[in-house]
Amino acid sequence: MPYKLLFVCLGNICRSPSAENIMNYLIEQNNLGEEIICDSAGTSSYHIGSSPDRRMTAAAAKRGITLQGQARQFDALDLHEFDIILAMDKENYRDILSLDPQGRFQHKVRLMCDFCRHHPDAEVPDPYYGGVAGFDYVIELLLDACGGLLADIQSGQFQSADVKE
Repeated sequence: MPYKLLFVCLGNICRSPSAENIMNYLIEQNNLGEEIICDSAGTSSYHIGSSPDRRMTAAAAKRGITLQGQARQFDALDLHEFDIILAMDKENYRDILSLDPQGRFQHKVRLMCDFCRHHPDAEVPDPYYGGVAGFDYVIELLLDACGGLLADIQSGQFQSADVKE
């Protein structure tokens, strides 16, 4: 069974689709398409059905990464469906866990920046209201975090007990 990763931000048009597509890019480079499946979602319903933000798409394109997908809202069923759920910030993390009042899936939910190897950030900042530099920075941060996450998965850091209920 492949690992199923879900990346979550607020609106699912900037950070989480970037993380999903960066991870897919790294998965493809490492010929792991059969082993890891990615998706993304937002904790809000603001942008359901929308494509990734054009500014985020431009920032990713500078690194040779194409952003694809349509925004969807995170659902409590995602807690069952995915092995690892990666929140972009602490507010997203709390919003995800609020759908799990018994705490049965808390072990699956992690902060994306926990996997950074080079950046000291605790959260992935939301670039939506900022300028180009913010979008570029988020791509760099997510490349670091996704690379660390992939390395942890490949090294067996996540045992089946960690990711299965």
